Amino acid sequence: MKDLIGSHDLLFVTLDTLRYDVAAELLAAGRTPQLARALPDGQWQRRHSPASFTYAAHQAFFTGFLPTPAEPGRHPRMFAAAFPGSATTDEHTWVFDAPDLVTALRKEGYHTVCVGGVGFFNRSSPLGATLPGLFAEAHWESAFGVTAPGCFEAQLDRIAEVVPAVPADQPLFLFVNVAAMHQPNRHYLPGTERDNRDSHAAALEYVDRHIGRLFALASSRGRPCLTIICADHGTAYGEDGHSGHRVGHEVVWTVPYADFVIAPGDWSDAATPDPA
Repeated sequence: MKDLIGSHDLLFVTLDTLRYDVAAELLAAGRTPQLARALPDGQWQRRHSPASFTYAAHQAFFTGFLPTPAEPGRHPRMFAAAFPGSATTDEHTWVFDAPDLVTALRKEGYHTVCVGGVGFFNRSSPLGATLPGLFAEAHWESAFGVTAPGCFEAQLDRIAEVVPAVPADQPLFLFVNVAAMHQPNRHYLPGTERDNRDSHAAALEYVDRHIGRLFALASSRGRPCLTIICADHGTAYGEDGHSGHRVGHEVVWTVPYADFVIAPGDWSDAATPDPA
């Protein structure tokens, strides 16, 4: 990553609460074709989150502790805040002298933008203002949140306003937290009275229908765009008696992950809103 800083824009997408098993099953069944097009080799990586809920996971992400590959081993990190004794940096890691990625990128001349989704990004309280407060520009409204069935489309409409306003000669760091998979998600499966694994899957299908537009917007500035996309944690729907997250269960800790570079124009066919 250290060789890409300055020359590449950066898009970081967290698909809040998305379970790895659901993401992998839908991909194998052909139910998420836009993600299949984007992911390297058309596959999610199986990884472990550093935390079991949104706030803690994002604090870790922004210091360089992205989800760790599930296989045993010492896995070098893509980027990392400098601290003595770090055992997971190597010659490819971008090591920065700042407390977090957002601050470090701002020092490198990036314009930093947050488009929040779940409540930890809504700025309605000191806690909800902490993560978006790292960014030079932060956006949240109720239409982006967990109770809005069109939350991702509303975020994309805002991003379509934000991205063209960034000076062409300034690199962009765009962070997007997508709320659709988080409970409540039953509105994505008509007739469903309670959230369940199937409505969680339907929420991911909704996101997939529109995510190509995000990739198009993020790569519309004439720069290659390094893209990181992952879940922050999963969630339980009755497994071993558990419901929700913030618990140490396999379905919570195991998340999908991918990173790749989008070349300018690669997603230009998805630049307009999906009528579906």
